[in-house]
Amino acid sequence: MADALATRLTELLTPVVEGVGLFLEGVETTRAGRHCAVRVVVDLPDGEGDIDLDMVTAATGAVSAALDAADPVKGQYTLEVLSPGAERRLTTPRHLRRAVGHTVAVTTAGATLTGTLLATDADTLTLDVDGAATTLPLDEVTEARTVVVL
Repeated sequence: MADALATRLTELLTPVVEGVGLFLEGVETTRAGRHCAVRVVVDLPDGEGDIDLDMVTAATGAVSAALDAADPVKGQYTLEVLSPGAERRLTTPRHLRRAVGHTVAVTTAGATLTGTLLATDADTLTLDVDGAATTLPLDEVTEARTVVVL
């Protein structure tokens, strides 16, 4: 049931989020008794840059209005609209393109490398690890995530 609701909300909210210039990363729903929580994750469509509070605020208003008009969630619910966060898993080519210029940790079968993501394409990613460029085939990457460096 929750998966069906999340799918329905994704279909409803994708054009709404795109209408404010963002990308709908995902929709999650959870139910506890009669109360439901709807979590909508938004991001920039592609390329470099960071999502800011004003963008999330615009998305929140548009998503809230769309949910009020369509009324797809029965009963009370809490709406959360948020960005993917500073330390996020990189699971798609778009995620990797968005992470160019940021510090990432990349795990392969043999090691975990941490460095600045310099570039990515359909087959590889290139990291600056301690001043040396290292290129890895994407099919050897088992996990990648952004890392906050203080």
